[in-house]
Amino acid sequence: MKKRYCLGYAFAIMTSLASYAQKKNPNAATLQISQSLPIVDTVELKNLMRELNSANAHVVQKVPEPFLFKEVKWDSTSKKLNDRKFPAKVDKLWLEELTTNTLYDDMAALVEDTNYEEVDYPELTTETLKKRLADLNARTPFNVEYNPSLENVIKGYLKRHKPTLERLMGLSQFYFPGFEQTFDKYDMPLELKYLAIVESALRPRAKSRVGATGMWQFMFNTGKLYGLDISSYVDERMDPILSTEAAAQYLSKLYEIFGDWDLALASYNSGPGNVSKAIRRSGGRTNYWNIRHHLPRETAGYIPAFLATMYIFEYAEEHGYHPAQPDVNYFETDTIKVKETITLQQVSSYTGVSLEEIQFLNPAYKLDVIPFVADENYYLRLPITAIGPFVANENNIYQTAKKELERDEKTLPEYLEVPSSITYRVRSGDYLGKIAERYGVGVSQIKRWNNLRSNNLRIGQRLTLYPSKPSASVASSQSSSGSSQKKYVVRKGDSLWKIARKFPGVSAENLKVWNDISGTKLKPGMTLVIAN
Repeated sequence: MKKRYCLGYAFAIMTSLASYAQKKNPNAATLQISQSLPIVDTVELKNLMRELNSANAHVVQKVPEPFLFKEVKWDSTSKKLNDRKFPAKVDKLWLEELTTNTLYDDMAALVEDTNYEEVDYPELTTETLKKRLADLNARTPFNVEYNPSLENVIKGYLKRHKPTLERLMGLSQFYFPGFEQTFDKYDMPLELKYLAIVESALRPRAKSRVGATGMWQFMFNTGKLYGLDISSYVDERMDPILSTEAAAQYLSKLYEIFGDWDLALASYNSGPGNVSKAIRRSGGRTNYWNIRHHLPRETAGYIPAFLATMYIFEYAEEHGYHPAQPDVNYFETDTIKVKETITLQQVSSYTGVSLEEIQFLNPAYKLDVIPFVADENYYLRLPITAIGPFVANENNIYQTAKKELERDEKTLPEYLEVPSSITYRVRSGDYLGKIAERYGVGVSQIKRWNNLRSNNLRIGQRLTLYPSKPSASVASSQSSSGSSQKKYVVRKGDSLWKIARKFPGVSAENLKVWNDISGTKLKPGMTLVIAN
């Protein structure tokens, strides 16, 4: 059974209850309320509130309305939990900020274009930076000692990328507590949380041009190796909790190999083989800054981006950063094990929680469907205020959902587990690009997996493939005339960034890959494929 951890904390609820009780009755302080557990069981919380009510009976008859769990009845006509009052929803613009891919594009460009040229930024003197970096170096296991290259990267970020970093600071409040908890469990540096910013800009559904997916940008094979489930319905590389667990295990293994966190991060990005070759080419040196010039370009800018991000987050106040603050600091959530197939749209309809919020809390379900599969454990994550009503009406919810899905069963794709590897036999008319498209992989990957030195294939040749999508689902989509693809005609004033924002879950990088675009220029009248 896979262990799930709550994404958000219930600190606000627990703290408020404790504070309320102590103000009304000093003796209530003897009730032990934990403020350190990330998961709050709704039954325990309900019992706790009854205790508080009992302890304060001479002062107040009940816990204030925001903390009261009501018994609710199923309304078969409206299919809603009809006498349930939910807290105000997260502001629409903030929720959009959480789910769009623009930050991923901004961060990817920022890392790729890391510049070491001198930057004029008088607001931060070299002496001040040296002192702050020395302080960081003393309290972290990363090598953050001053050097002119790092100074120029930090000043460049401060001068040119403040809006992007401020947005990331606001978004980080949702995820960093969970990251820190996982890294602490493995006795790893908590500063590793900043790696998710460099990797994905904290986007659960981020996907790179080579297929790395999720916050921690796992490739298909690595994700499977570390126990992440990938099927036609589910991609746990997109699950913030499970992918962080896998990232901690992977990073821990890399640290065991290199004994240095800088090199572990570099190998996380480019692979241990590239780091080993860079060490050899530098004459055996193991300091990152000494081997940087022998690493792939992307990795050469990767560690400076990580260190610059760490510095700016740690000294945000000193540099006048004022990140947007959400109405809710953390999504106070809990999970329910799914007992029947159900769609996220149905959950939204039954609970009153917006579809966008449910999608945000459950990013691993690629088709917005939570399947029920024997011997698998899939969970629905909801705001804690919706957990009780859902469980109280569980049987009715599943019965209604089942009837609706039986009526619409032809619209749901078959659940297919993605195999770790397959053997493909080349047929007449096949070529590498066609095979790569069919199985959702890159041509270069097929060549590497099979030691091919050219693009030539022969009929009957056998290829080993590690598909990123089930071939059966691909075939079915092809037989339906590519119904999963959309077309978009470029208009005057359009850019890849603007077009990507029109389609949820799509980034500018996706558009470039799907349409074989190398640059960023578009011409009005061009037709773009949206393969989402």
